Amino acid sequence: MFDELAAVDVFVDEAALVARLAVLETAKAAAAAGQARVTAVLDAKRRAAEAAAGVPAAKRGRGLAGEVALARRDSPNRGGRHLGFARALVHEMPCTLQALSCGAISEWRATLIVRESAGLTVEHRRQLDAELCSDLSRLQGWGDKRVEVEARKIAYRLDARAVVERAAKSASDRTVSVRPAPDCMTYVTALLPVAQGVAVYAALKRAADTTFDKRGRGQIMADTLYERVTGHPAAAPVPVTVHLALSGETLLGGDDRPADMPGYGPIPAGVARALIADAATGERSRAVLRRLYTRPATGALVAMESRSRFFPKGLARLIDLRDGTCRTPYCDAPIRHRDHAQPHYRGGRTSLTNGLGECERCNYAKEAPGWQVTTREDNGIHTAEFITPTGARYTSTAPPAPGHRDVFVRKPERRIRCSATSARHRPLRT
Repeated sequence: MFDELAAVDVFVDEAALVARLAVLETAKAAAAAGQARVTAVLDAKRRAAEAAAGVPAAKRGRGLAGEVALARRDSPNRGGRHLGFARALVHEMPCTLQALSCGAISEWRATLIVRESAGLTVEHRRQLDAELCSDLSRLQGWGDKRVEVEARKIAYRLDARAVVERAAKSASDRTVSVRPAPDCMTYVTALLPVAQGVAVYAALKRAADTTFDKRGRGQIMADTLYERVTGHPAAAPVPVTVHLALSGETLLGGDDRPADMPGYGPIPAGVARALIADAATGERSRAVLRRLYTRPATGALVAMESRSRFFPKGLARLIDLRDGTCRTPYCDAPIRHRDHAQPHYRGGRTSLTNGLGECERCNYAKEAPGWQVTTREDNGIHTAEFITPTGARYTSTAPPAPGHRDVFVRKPERRIRCSATSARHRPLRT
């Protein structure tokens, strides 16, 4: 089946290729509908089995979103969305499900319809579903924005109060996030209520309108945002701790292997050296050098153990540097918890090997009944294995330390791997 879907006949004309694209798009929508049905049945079976086992209603289905995410090779956050989407679509919105099954709408447009109906009662949600998607011919030519607007109009007409209450409640979701951008830049995103968001932009725009120098308009707005949030000039070195990790060769200029900045990822060696130089020479900042020892063969950080029930700060920081982001497969969320892979109450030790850096959601999900997480270190490579209640297995390997590279060392009887810290090093002979 997969080979047939992926096959392309290069000898057909352009019209046939366009028709093939349309068929594949319909197949994608039908597969999404199938995934929703499978997820809903899995949810019902899991809750029924846990109810028969005496699990309290509030705890039934805990950890299922993580299983769905792993099966779909997606992050746990999106796994929760997939689960909620499947419940609403299968049990409350049959017309939207049918439209998705036949390819009249895409999975994203079905998601928009479900999202706009989230604050309605079941009766009103079914009414919106029938009005919007019972006649599939109405959906032809509609883009994402049109689908979203039409669903919102119907929802407001059916229950304006619910829509207003939902908008008021959404203010509690305000947050700020950061994610990498190309060329050592970052996107700092603030999710704010509409009035506050417009006020922030208006203030930055006003600053750009009243500042006259060689900088562009966008540059002035960005510098003003940084200065007003941190209280420091934009041209001065960054006066905060960034925990930049790099090899000694990179620091001294003997190697150009990338450094690593937690929360961002790899950055070029030249940029890392410039940051360190600015911090070391700046009047309002300082640089502190701490040495971390790694295994020569793999670049893995050396083990550390504690008798404490909780991970001490030094060991927690070592876990952060080793893991970088949440160790659950497909989850790239920032580390919030440093916890035991094998729980402490089951004899798990407070050590680097048994420690995992995870986001809050994943750490709680692995504590649900049926989940098992084991860790091991083979030749300095730290691996975590996640076993879900259905028996599916997923592995996660910690990335090597910055500056590590693998080369082959020749011996008369076999080849083995070792680590060299500089490109100048040649394979050793014994």
